[in-house]
Amino acid sequence: MRIALGIEYDGQPFYGFQTQKQEPTVQSCLEQAISQVANHLVKIICAGRTDTGVSATQQIIHFDTKAERTPRQWILGVNSALHQGVSVLWAKTVDDSFHARFSAISRSYEYRILCRSVRPAIGRHQLTWIRPPLDIQKMQEAAKYLLGKHDFSAFRSSKCQAHNPVRTMYEAEVMIENDQIICYFKANAFLHHMIRNIVGTMLKVGKGERPVEWVEEVLINKDRTQAGMTAPPNGLTFTGVSYPPEFGIPAA
Repeated sequence: MRIALGIEYDGQPFYGFQTQKQEPTVQSCLEQAISQVANHLVKIICAGRTDTGVSATQQIIHFDTKAERTPRQWILGVNSALHQGVSVLWAKTVDDSFHARFSAISRSYEYRILCRSVRPAIGRHQLTWIRPPLDIQKMQEAAKYLLGKHDFSAFRSSKCQAHNPVRTMYEAEVMIENDQIICYFKANAFLHHMIRNIVGTMLKVGKGERPVEWVEEVLINKDRTQAGMTAPPNGLTFTGVSYPPEFGIPAA
């Protein structure tokens, strides 16, 4: 049978989601804990890999098992065996046609910037600190150029393994919440470092170093060297995935 889990994690203690030589990773911690509850080795598939330092409030994974467990048993059992930086939010038996990655319709991220003169102490692992001022209105205007279907080559990492750089951006918003600036993005999929490169580019607009229209120019030119810096990972959080309703996956 196939089981889907909703996962949240603090990215700070991990070398990203995907299993690699450096440990710990979110994937390896999950596979060890789930295997312990299932009493056999388990391999998981996730909706979207995240880099070192990137957190998630609603990552989706699936795995196949012959073990008979209730959703409550999966949740309590896996959580009791997990690294304290990872938590299972829910568990659900799904149809074998469900795939955490390939069944996804869209994915969403937010990037949080603390805009004040003093560095943060609370929540510093989920924030990027930028000294003011930042022109929020100009950043909001710049974000509009990203909406729609585009070749996002200008915002992809040189290590990106995607065969096609074209993505469809459904939402791109910049909001303010007290002294935090929240950059929210929703798309069918994202390229490696795409959001961090977009945020780094928009920060140049917010600081007055570039005009609003420059974001459109960078997008059209498809040249990574013309865009802004790659913003730090700790401000980035994977906030959700949406699927066709027939799978019954809980909304973020």
